[in-house]
Amino acid sequence: MIELDVPGRGLFRLQHLVSDVNGTLAVDGRLIDGAARSLLALSDRLTLHLLTADTHGRQAAIDGQLGLKAVRIPAGGEAEAKAAYVRSLGSESVVALGQGANDTGMLREAALGICILGPEGAAVEALMAADVAAPNITEALALLAQPLRLVATLRR
Repeated sequence: MIELDVPGRGLFRLQHLVSDVNGTLAVDGRLIDGAARSLLALSDRLTLHLLTADTHGRQAAIDGQLGLKAVRIPAGGEAEAKAAYVRSLGSESVVALGQGANDTGMLREAALGICILGPEGAAVEALMAADVAAPNITEALALLAQPLRLVATLRR
């Protein structure tokens, strides 16, 4: 668990990290350099969940690299499916990572939403739904590894 006491925002008790895959952790179906190491370094504090539509058909390889099994989101209604997944975990205990328009609901629903400004860009809706924007996945995961950085960013 990661606990953050953010002045003006209250106490965050994060237990789950829910991440989109393509565009967030991977580009063109391949993990971004450093993403696996940074993500897995958090596995002692957060339960890791990957959500994907497997656009590039390479999720099985990514699952193998990470030692995780991503949840496949069926085509059509992805935004609501991702938001519902976050709700099923208890939104107040979730940090969500994404960058696409279909990530907007989960970013908004999570206690903490981080929009990744990665190689595929970021949908404006996702950026507006997030609490924090990060320039890439490794920097986003570094915020969770060093949570006082988030306190500095989020305090009111």
